[in-house]
Amino acid sequence: MKQNFWKSPETVTRRSIMLAILLGVALPAGAQDAKASYPSMAPIEQYLMADRAAEIALAQSAAPPSIAQDADVLVLERHGYVTAVKGKNGFVCLVERGWTAGTDFPEFWNPKLRGPLCLNPAAVRTYLPLTIKKTEWALAGQSNTQIADSLKAAFDKKELPLQEPGAMCYMLSKQGYLNDRAGHWHPHLMFFVSQAGAETWGANQADSPIMADVVGNDRLTIFMVQVSKWSDGTDDSPHDH
Repeated sequence: MKQNFWKSPETVTRRSIMLAILLGVALPAGAQDAKASYPSMAPIEQYLMADRAAEIALAQSAAPPSIAQDADVLVLERHGYVTAVKGKNGFVCLVERGWTAGTDFPEFWNPKLRGPLCLNPAAVRTYLPLTIKKTEWALAGQSNTQIADSLKAAFDKKELPLQEPGAMCYMLSKQGYLNDRAGHWHPHLMFFVSQAGAETWGANQADSPIMADVVGNDRLTIFMVQVSKWSDGTDDSPHDH
């Protein structure tokens, strides 16, 4: 029988740390072993993927083929994301970099990070603009602090939307690299809710299947639910991690 990731005793004791390293929360002193390694942005070339076809495939691996094959696909170029594949179902697949996490994330500037995700139409309308703007600011040379300030100004001026009900994405790729400690982690779904407390979904409890992170600068809460299969249909195995 497959081990239940959420209820195994060793996992329950690690969940607060896993939540932090996965979702971009600053870890306590002594646990931030990655923070000193990525104090500022690396050369832009390190964040780009030279093989456009490989980036398209990686983005499409975020969701089941029945969804990804009809989705728009974005790829990252020197000045931001561009559409590489035009779809027809309203979903958008792309590969996020570290700067789409909270601005206090220790690996915000880690050039190895690759987060494939496939956004549903509601998330395309309200979450994707955050990714587009933060990417634009990062590639223009803004620091973490400047990006946080830019986010505040954009929200205050209503230049960025709050999350629409039902906004979510698939993160089911075996090939992703979410950070130096979690790797590709586990296949999961993410739900984007504007300024909601974790308790509203019963998240972050030892026996709850839901994890949550309140991302203050982005004015949203991300709720995550682990699922059992990767986008290629294979089972998630503890030996993969």
